[in-house]
Amino acid sequence: EQAVAVAGGIIGGILLFVLLGITMYLLWKKIFRLFSYEKLINPVKTTNANDVFQDQANSETQLKSTRSRSVPFIIPPTLRGQDWIHLTNEEQVQEDRDPYMTPQSGPRSSFHSLAGAYVVGTINPYLYKFPEDKSETDFPDGNIGRLWFSIEYEQESERLLVSLIKVRKLQPPADSCSPFVKIYLLPDERSYLQSKTKRKTLNPQFDENFVFQVSSKMLLQRTLKFLVYHVDKQKKHHLLGQVIFPLKNEALTEDNKLVIWRDLEKENLEPPSEHGDIQFSLSYNDYLGRLTVVVLRARGLKLQEESPAVGVYVKVSLMNHNKFIKSKKTAALLGTPNPVYNETFSFKANQTELDTASLSLSVLQTNKGEKTLLLGRVVVGPFMYTRGKELEHWNEMISKPKELVKRWHALCHST
Repeated sequence: EQAVAVAGGIIGGILLFVLLGITMYLLWKKIFRLFSYEKLINPVKTTNANDVFQDQANSETQLKSTRSRSVPFIIPPTLRGQDWIHLTNEEQVQEDRDPYMTPQSGPRSSFHSLAGAYVVGTINPYLYKFPEDKSETDFPDGNIGRLWFSIEYEQESERLLVSLIKVRKLQPPADSCSPFVKIYLLPDERSYLQSKTKRKTLNPQFDENFVFQVSSKMLLQRTLKFLVYHVDKQKKHHLLGQVIFPLKNEALTEDNKLVIWRDLEKENLEPPSEHGDIQFSLSYNDYLGRLTVVVLRARGLKLQEESPAVGVYVKVSLMNHNKFIKSKKTAALLGTPNPVYNETFSFKANQTELDTASLSLSVLQTNKGEKTLLLGRVVVGPFMYTRGKELEHWNEMISKPKELVKRWHALCHST
């Protein structure tokens, strides 16, 4: 009996020890959970299964219909109280009174289940999109077509590589159009390279490569000229438009392949005047008091043949009451009857001075060991100095502030 009592006492002590251990373990685990979640101040909102499934279905439907809308940006509860940069671009901070409420315009986020998390604003997806290329969609009124090409220059072989890419929105004289392109490297107008003819299309895709041999010293004095033609059923060629592209302002290297587009221009089919013509643009900014002149090109110049020409340039002078104010010059191009400049000059001129100011553009030729020769001159200005096209050009410039007004003018030798 004594042995049985001893054994029972031992077994009871062991059971009591085990029960005490289990109790201590459960108590430790409960205390650990309390310390781990002490930052969860607000109670988690409970939902039943049907509400969850319904919310998921609604969020999926809303996400499909509002993909372009804003996405909520949420701060976790551990980061509350920190300083944040002021939100812009129509981003809004949600009030603290309802941390679970989200903007109706945004899709559902997985952060909604975090107690204490709140929305501080939205992310606008449009801010992270690449800008769209509008070169194939934005065509101005009166556009007769647009041409894309690329150029690069091989220094060692002295070759200019021209890739004719495509033309869009051609305006042919007939319903059908079979276009092709001739490419010149001015001032040489006797030789050219020609593309293949694309049949019955207003948007031809060429993807053809052409090579011009030109030294690096002469490269920046050359100009690319693209002529776009249409072939009719009688095999006659009709000029649809042209693109003039000077190379002097471009950094052409093998590592720098430039892809460029230009709108087609109508060629001046009228014969040049006796001393040649010059084309330039005028613009006046009334806010800045700035008069801008863009010298584009000249044609049909009567070069002096007695001595070889060193260069042909244009001198632009601003006058007021026939008193000289300031002058600027273009670069001198090698003697060519059809130089292309595309150079811009600006002059300070108050709006009150436009009734007494005038511009004089003189085309000059320099020769070795001789004086500069005047090839022609034109003056544009108010009624005090000019008449005809020159006066119309000046008045149109004033009536269209901040807009470039382009015109051709005949050169003359009169002063």
